Amino acid sequence: MPELPEVETTRRKIEPLLRGRTILHVEHDAPHKYRDTHLAVGRRVTGLSRRGKYLMLNLAPHDGDGPHDLEFIVHLGMTGGFRLEGGRHTRVTIRTDGGDLFFDDPRRFGKMAVVRPGEYAGMPTLAAMGPEPLSEDFREEEFAALAAQAGAVKPWLLSQKPVSGVGNIYADESLWQAGLHPAQSHLTRDEAARLYAAVRDVMGRAVEAGGSSLGSGAGNYRQHDGLSGLFQHSHAVYGRGGEPCPRCGTTIEKSVLAQRGTHHCPQCQPLRRPEGRAKGGRA
Repeated sequence: MPELPEVETTRRKIEPLLRGRTILHVEHDAPHKYRDTHLAVGRRVTGLSRRGKYLMLNLAPHDGDGPHDLEFIVHLGMTGGFRLEGGRHTRVTIRTDGGDLFFDDPRRFGKMAVVRPGEYAGMPTLAAMGPEPLSEDFREEEFAALAAQAGAVKPWLLSQKPVSGVGNIYADESLWQAGLHPAQSHLTRDEAARLYAAVRDVMGRAVEAGGSSLGSGAGNYRQHDGLSGLFQHSHAVYGRGGEPCPRCGTTIEKSVLAQRGTHHCPQCQPLRRPEGRAKGGRA
């Protein structure tokens, strides 16, 4: 499922294809999933931005130099991505005066909407999203204060409220790097500091690697030109259940937490007892 690194890579790659172009038509057959896309017709794309896992095309009138008075919001869902050519899984075609761009989505979980900036009433996750992990708005002290009151840390990260863009892959990787059990709750100040640093490091490295591409099926994340991400080669625990931990050699365990497949090392990521003592040591 595309997370922040994959969406940011998508933004960087397709912005040169869309910036300065005028949208001539948006073709699809699912108005309940791709809402008000007709409002984008005749408007110029002045740039692309991103918020968490959401991609945003900033739109202005074709002949105007004023503010970006509309946003064309795209959520890639589990298997969505842009392509240079249409295919059997193409759900949306964006026609511009510079050429066409195709949105493929084998499992059909992707969504789009054209709205005025900030009008996210129909997108509660976007409206309540936390700070960007690589921005100055993501502050350790504020993160630690929230973490001290939180329940199980992995579902808390996945909620998008403490920090945006962290999904299943990068939650597992960040928690392993920080030496924290995915079910650990009420983080100490030191634990929160380790996790804060791990999130920033993991997300930064994943963005630079172009995200993670897993498997070879039709729903596997690819960049618009067919290239794969490379960060999967740096995964320490995600997708490696039953393999040795790269830090201590202990077998990585796969479990289900809050209905999400979860990977962790039982030696490097012990579950701390309520009284504050940890079982085992941190490698």
